[in-house]
Amino acid sequence: MRERFIAIDYFVFTAMLLFCAAIGIFYAIRGVHKSHNDYVMAGRNLSCWPVSLSLTASFMSAVTVLGTPAEIYRFGLSFGLFAITYIFMVVISAEVFLPVYYRLGITSTYEYLELRYNRYMRLLGTVMFMTLTTLYTGIVIYSPSLALNQVTGFQLWGSVISTGIVCTFYCALGGLKAVVWTDVFQFVLMISGFIAVIARTVVIRGGFGPIIEDARRGGRLSMWDFNPNPLQRHTVWTVVIGGTFTWLGIYGVNQSQVQRYLACKTQLHAKMALYLNLVGLWITLSSAAMSGLSMYSIYKNCDPWTAKYVLAPDQLIPYFVLEILGDFPGVPGLFVAGTYSGTLSTVSSSINALAAVTVEDLIKPYFTVSESKLSWISMGMNLFFGAICLSMAAIASVMGALLQAALSIFGIIGGPLLGIFSMGVLLPFANAKGAFSGLLCGFFTVLWVGIGSQKYPPRPNRTFPLPLSTEGCPRPNFTMVTQVATTMLPPRPAIQEYWYSLSYLYFSALGTLTTMIVGSVVSVVTGGLKQEVDPRLLFHKEDFMEYFMNSKTKCVSVVL
Repeated sequence: MRERFIAIDYFVFTAMLLFCAAIGIFYAIRGVHKSHNDYVMAGRNLSCWPVSLSLTASFMSAVTVLGTPAEIYRFGLSFGLFAITYIFMVVISAEVFLPVYYRLGITSTYEYLELRYNRYMRLLGTVMFMTLTTLYTGIVIYSPSLALNQVTGFQLWGSVISTGIVCTFYCALGGLKAVVWTDVFQFVLMISGFIAVIARTVVIRGGFGPIIEDARRGGRLSMWDFNPNPLQRHTVWTVVIGGTFTWLGIYGVNQSQVQRYLACKTQLHAKMALYLNLVGLWITLSSAAMSGLSMYSIYKNCDPWTAKYVLAPDQLIPYFVLEILGDFPGVPGLFVAGTYSGTLSTVSSSINALAAVTVEDLIKPYFTVSESKLSWISMGMNLFFGAICLSMAAIASVMGALLQAALSIFGIIGGPLLGIFSMGVLLPFANAKGAFSGLLCGFFTVLWVGIGSQKYPPRPNRTFPLPLSTEGCPRPNFTMVTQVATTMLPPRPAIQEYWYSLSYLYFSALGTLTTMIVGSVVSVVTGGLKQEVDPRLLFHKEDFMEYFMNSKTKCVSVVL
């Protein structure tokens, strides 16, 4: 097994970065700085195909590329139930939220909060988004770099700094068009890395049949657990219901995703972008799941993690790549390029969205600035937030165990924000007092659970990790690792055993429902039933599938 990267691997990685930078230069030459609308929203003239792939690539991060195969390897295919979750998430985003945003012609998602409630709610939503996105982006840059460095020797700070600089460079030069088209290229690279892993394993194992049989014997194919217990980590209900709320917080209200489909040339193109993105999500999930099963087929008798060959689960897939593809010069570099493509797509989306909300929510409402100057201000904001995210990567390097807590907090904020948007779109009586009260209650409730779950993690009988063996290792530290018998576990206080053991996938649902319930009660008590709301700000039953059904012939022409 090759233990370190060689020159050709670094060449492939560098070529990927240079190509992304070239896309930014190309769109700068094409003149995207002529107006603020061209720079931030691509002139609202994008077609559905590149936007669909951009949505998929932005959805993935290097954490996903490294983490999903490891999830399948350790816990089995229950994670694959997200294929159902994605359907609900895309349909609700396309048929409930998108029509409202589109007829308002907004650029910043949080502009809706001012139109529906007041300016203070808009500022609150903007500040929450900016703070947590900046923190999360820094972590997304640093975490995969650390994992790859510890396994492959890939330069840690060299990769962090080069990734941050190149990402900031093409975001600042090329605006949203550059971000979207680099996402398309990065999506292809990510899938290519997965395909290389799967194809090589198929050759080693002599076909797909032995891989699937190994997974069956190891219990990795079990996925239909209908246990309604909300404390179980992954069941049909936690993944489908909880996962829908979790990802709606991204696709339905998060600026990083919404900005892309609002940049489409028509509402039909925007809807088609979301539905085509669904296919991209299925392809990504299938590729990652098959990579996890491939890894288990090779390591079923010698788990590198419990044998201490790697220090954390997110190091499993790069270790696996070096072992099975190390004899093919440049191929490990291709996988790392695909992994960092996940980082670039997520970071570029975040930087671009942060710049957009800064200009739309913090500059335009308070200062009179020409369109041409706004585009240059947006460019400066891209540079500024790129530097901030790199700084956050440096902070993340000394946070240690708080990394996962920070990621959880970022996920926690999506639920309450989804709650106030859902109130605004679905409930005509919702008012600003109700939205503010609900947001605070929802946020602090889920924050309480999230911090508690980090301090008192759920026990193995809640997470169901599958057995891993080291009996076939040439240098084993353990002979066998099995699940801990639940009867031997010491008792814990009820709040730790139940409240803090809530499945992490229900965090967003808890935040959304708490926000909506509290917000609805406060709105009714404070006179919400007497207010008049602009109908454009509300969802109407005619919005659901109506535009799509009335455009069947147009839809065919869009796809073709």
